[in-house]
Amino acid sequence: MNGRQLGQRATGLRAALYEFVYGMTGYEFARQAMETRAALENLFMVVLVGDMIGLPVIPPYYSLGLLPFVTPNIVAWKRRVLRDRDFTELHDHHLHGV
Repeated sequence: MNGRQLGQRATGLRAALYEFVYGMTGYEFARQAMETRAALENLFMVVLVGDMIGLPVIPPYYSLGLLPFVTPNIVAWKRRVLRDRDFTELHDHHLHGV
């Protein structure tokens, strides 16, 4: 083995060790942050353009001012909110308390 192959192996081992430690310490925090952000985005979109799915919350006058900022996200939001869900998706399966 030459020095280059040994360096590549050390880099691969370092990356694997980093991913292992991240999985043990920070992965659940990152998942929780993403879930919280998704919930807040859903709430914001419901308040802003909820009348598209039949839930008027605020007068359209105020939502028209913010509409240009959320227009790119409307299709994905409608797909996410209106999709069918299974009863097993109602509860989060976290490892809190293991």
